[in-house]
Amino acid sequence: MPAGVVAGAPNPGQAAPKLPDTHMLDSTRRDARPRIAPAGLMFLAITSIGWGFNWPVTKFLLSELPPLTLRGVTGVVGAVLLAALALIRRQSLKVGPGIWPRLLTAAVLNVTGWMVLMGLALLWLPASEAALIAYTMPVWASLIAWPVLGERPTVLRTLGLVMAFVGLASIMGGNGFAASVEKLPGIIMALAGALGFAIGTVFSKKYPIHLPPITAAAWQIGIGCLPISIIGLLVETTHLSLVTPVGWWLLVYSTVVQFCIAYVSWFAALARLPASVAAIGTMAVPVIGVVASALALHEPLGPGQIAALIFTLAAVVLATR
Repeated sequence: MPAGVVAGAPNPGQAAPKLPDTHMLDSTRRDARPRIAPAGLMFLAITSIGWGFNWPVTKFLLSELPPLTLRGVTGVVGAVLLAALALIRRQSLKVGPGIWPRLLTAAVLNVTGWMVLMGLALLWLPASEAALIAYTMPVWASLIAWPVLGERPTVLRTLGLVMAFVGLASIMGGNGFAASVEKLPGIIMALAGALGFAIGTVFSKKYPIHLPPITAAAWQIGIGCLPISIIGLLVETTHLSLVTPVGWWLLVYSTVVQFCIAYVSWFAALARLPASVAAIGTMAVPVIGVVASALALHEPLGPGQIAALIFTLAAVVLATR
């Protein structure tokens, strides 16, 4: 060791080693936490509004059109519109060979099962009750995301989930909800649809479909709704002459808003948010559905529904913190 150089001291001819910046360390720790993208929340809000209003819309349309034909044909038309939009935006509709298995699985879980089961559930249940049962989906998604994706529930997210259930219980009590024999088929179908959508949500995060959101939505909706429309046209009797002018306008809403705008927004939100956050965020959908059903279909809206609105919106805020 040269004279005049103390062991452990920096060599005068060398730059002193930089000590870690505590501010940078704190920033790194903060960056390590999963972030909630503002764009993801915006897309989630668009999805919730579009799907929320679609519950009373679908309930009304089922009085004029059979369920499978209604859900299937509007979905296929919506998929064609999405494909046209993708081409206008110069997005390729080509799907790589390795993506097809994921695309088919997601289409069956997120579209086919949901459309069929929820459409049939509305034959036995009011729109508000069907929406409430359907959106137990975030519960199943959060539970499945824990072991599959490692998305361990945080305290705030757990509290948000509890408040969401309090909101759902308030709405059910306000509507006089009871698992009667007459409603049992609808309850089973709604729960099955919710579980399928939850599995599809986690599956899409575990095995992402590397396609632009519009292209992914077009393929999933088209693949998911094509068999529904074929079966509906073959086994159901449709009388277009019975569709009222209001019904035609609502068909436009169901096709363009539900399938085009809301589904594209859902896939865009799912690409930017943790699966459990995206799932819990959709808890606003049944609240919107209940309020819209009360206004449009004169379904009950009392203190229980108002309390549920407060609890559910608070749950959404906590879940997205």
